[in-house]
Amino acid sequence: MYISFGSFFNLQLQEMEEIVRGLLESNRPFLWVLRVLPDGEKQEDKLSCKEKLEKQGLIVPWCSQVEVLSHPSVGRFVTHCGWNSTLESLVLGIPVLCLPQFTDQPTNAKLLEDEFETGVRAMENDEGIVEGDEIKRCIELVMGDGKIGEEIKKNSKKWKYLAKEAVKEGGSSHKNLRTFVDEIDDGF
Repeated sequence: MYISFGSFFNLQLQEMEEIVRGLLESNRPFLWVLRVLPDGEKQEDKLSCKEKLEKQGLIVPWCSQVEVLSHPSVGRFVTHCGWNSTLESLVLGIPVLCLPQFTDQPTNAKLLEDEFETGVRAMENDEGIVEGDEIKRCIELVMGDGKIGEEIKKNSKKWKYLAKEAVKEGGSSHKNLRTFVDEIDDGF
């Protein structure tokens, strides 16, 4: 699993601890991007189970998300559902565990779960926190071989194929971009 919450958002310690609990209980390997805070503090240094976590996965301050998601060993993406992450998951055919935080992210998570059917949205408790048990449940759904996991994998492959078809010569995105460039060119 690849876990990232974008370039700007910092999770609260309680939220990170719940993610840690869900990860440890799922026993799945992961790569987690936890940025260094503006004051130079490493977010991972705040975690209570850092040593256990490091035995199961890798925490880094930054990586190229597209390169990671393109790697064949990455099978799932735990994301905040920012628009770039949403598009990258679709284009690269990666099923997602949706943990939206604010702005457009809940809408994007709804699209991924209900329209594209390429992910599962974790539900918050009454305090607005996604608990570790819920994270584990969603990891198992998305990573599992059950009916839901298989359907998510199938749909992720479908959207990857459709994205490739759209950008190749003669595809809808290619045609639209060509039309746009031609219109600009005619204006000069």
